[in-house]
Amino acid sequence: MTQLLQVERLSKRYKDHHAVRDISFTLTEGSCVALLGPNGAGKTTTINMLTGLLEPTSGNIHLIHQGKKVEDRRPYLGYLPQMPVFYPWMTGKEFVQYAGELSGLSRMESVRRADIWLETVGLQDAGKRRIGGYSGGMKQRLGFAQALIHKPKLLILDEPVSALDPVGRREVLQLLKQIQSETTILFSTHVLHDAEEICDEIMMIRRGEIAVKGSLADIRAQYGEPVLHIELESEQQAQEWLNELKRKPFIQNAERNKYTLRLQVSDLAEAQRAILVDAMSRQLFIKRLEAGQSTLEDLFMKVVQE
Repeated sequence: MTQLLQVERLSKRYKDHHAVRDISFTLTEGSCVALLGPNGAGKTTTINMLTGLLEPTSGNIHLIHQGKKVEDRRPYLGYLPQMPVFYPWMTGKEFVQYAGELSGLSRMESVRRADIWLETVGLQDAGKRRIGGYSGGMKQRLGFAQALIHKPKLLILDEPVSALDPVGRREVLQLLKQIQSETTILFSTHVLHDAEEICDEIMMIRRGEIAVKGSLADIRAQYGEPVLHIELESEQQAQEWLNELKRKPFIQNAERNKYTLRLQVSDLAEAQRAILVDAMSRQLFIKRLEAGQSTLEDLFMKVVQE
């Protein structure tokens, strides 16, 4: 795989506060990487340094194009902040065209691509309207159009679906899948299901340091733990049985959501046998028993709590 971005011992310090501490990673062309972490972990600070909006205290950032490190990486980047700011007196098309010309496109090419991207993000009819009348979701879509108009090598997104409804969120995920063949993607998100759906790799940041990084497949293999989901007939039964199951030595973590128990276990086969025997002895009717693996959200919570 061809390397696109090299980050070496990147740090940002504000007096006695270390927002980011000596993080190093690489991005390969065509990859989609999720940057995960709780609020205040250093995600936005990292993104701001990568995009050139913030000067690092120490460390290096290198973007590689055609086998060479470029002096100015900004022309190769597309960026959408969590809360994009626009000129409200401009129309959507005027703004996207303006972004294209700022990126070095000719006026004619900017006009052509603005039409294409406004249609791609579902704003072709709203392109003639002033941005001041746009909803939050429409502004987020407009942000995607301006970030992609110059066909960047690397698209950096900070919470890209935070202002979108479920339909808009689904459309954005489809868009990200479509552009992966030409554009490398790095995005921070709190929607862990999105990261699992479209990303090849993840990086989890905790207190300014990378706690976990790697391919999604490797991380699942390394950190995945067996989980049982059990659905009962009543909430009272579920709660009473949960209290008893927590005492079992093979139960590592146990939670209840109404009628359903979620049990993280050390040995799946032993747990299934023992739980079925225990349910029969208590004359409990199990409506559903499903075995699976812990999710990215489980790993996220574990990392956050450490």
